[in-house]
Amino acid sequence: MLNGKKRKKLNSPNSKSNTLSSAPLYFVHPSAKIGKNVRIDPFTVIHEDVEIGDDSWIASNVTIFSGARIGKSVQIYPGAVISAVPQDLKYAGEQTYTYIGDNTIIRECVTINKGTVAEGKTVVGSNNLIMAYVHVAHDCIVGSNCILANGVTLAGHVTIDDFAIIGGLSAVHQFVHIGSHVMISGGSLIRKDVPPFVKAAHDPLSYVGINSVGLRRRGFSNEAVAAIQEIYRILFVQGHSVSNAVQQIENDIAPSNEREIILSFVKSSPRGLMKGYHKGED
Repeated sequence: MLNGKKRKKLNSPNSKSNTLSSAPLYFVHPSAKIGKNVRIDPFTVIHEDVEIGDDSWIASNVTIFSGARIGKSVQIYPGAVISAVPQDLKYAGEQTYTYIGDNTIIRECVTINKGTVAEGKTVVGSNNLIMAYVHVAHDCIVGSNCILANGVTLAGHVTIDDFAIIGGLSAVHQFVHIGSHVMISGGSLIRKDVPPFVKAAHDPLSYVGINSVGLRRRGFSNEAVAAIQEIYRILFVQGHSVSNAVQQIENDIAPSNEREIILSFVKSSPRGLMKGYHKGED
């Protein structure tokens, strides 16, 4: 009871009811396109040229700027800012976009900037968990089924492939590419590319093994895991140059989808790879 009146019960984030009429203290621009069963809580501002898919929840004190394209069943928690102007001095007001895929969870105070003329868009895929205080800068491409833990910071033009997990308070240098099924320890400084299927830790960031537990959980066979491990033993443990390691992998490891994914990543890495395995102190 409050002053003799019953407090109105708010719906849960997964509520199917559309509360556009029961939360009057928000602002939605008339040109914004809001899907069915979308909940928008008080004190949120949604600007022009925004699209939000069905069954999404936008919490209180969220700001969504123009150019946002938000999928279905997305949850955006208080204080998040989506599709803000890039923190790039070259940005000149061009029309660019931010895409958020279905079923992605964006926690408190996350900031995701729209793209620049370089790429035209920033993309966060589907089924991601973007934890509190993460920053995704302009022109980043984040795949699907990724986890970015609290305080992860992505500089501009970073690419993160599917099923990557980045530990809290890690910082990623601009233009870095992080491969699929990677696990990176918290507090890492990621200055070089991180190839698929590996675990990475230490400073400077280095190879510490393959993500065997994650791979098996996602259905990779024991044979595939063993082949991946042998590839990285050649690449990161035996002391070869990258070019010599690639040649040995092509000669000694039987063709497979995993082998081709790794070789394609290594050959196309413009920044170079993180360091190989070493026995130095943490």
